[in-house]
Amino acid sequence: MNTAIWIIQGLLAFAFLMAGAMKLFQPKEKVIASGGAWAGDFSASNIKIIGGLEVLCGISVIVPKLLHHGHYLTSIAASGIAILMVGAFYTHFRRKEHPFLLVTGILLLMALFVGYYTCPAIAK
Repeated sequence: MNTAIWIIQGLLAFAFLMAGAMKLFQPKEKVIASGGAWAGDFSASNIKIIGGLEVLCGISVIVPKLLHHGHYLTSIAASGIAILMVGAFYTHFRRKEHPFLLVTGILLLMALFVGYYTCPAIAK
């Protein structure tokens, strides 16, 4: 089970570091042009905030457990990813962007899995 958790944590970290960096370091127009039509509904500063949160969660979902310190932070980061994915799911559902719902749902389930199994109260 520990190997599965590490693999999923790594996938979440990679996905959120890449997606967050794209939102954080590219202008709104480039985010929209690269397939993020949803960004048209948000201000440039909101997109930067979302990107920053994704980068922070991407780092936090793996680093604390990697350093064997603050395991609860991994669970909190995974919960943060789950919250972001609920918002993303709602945005894509509202915009009728059905292909993105599957990816968003899978990321949500992965985050819930990591959050549950890295929670210190449950892991014991």
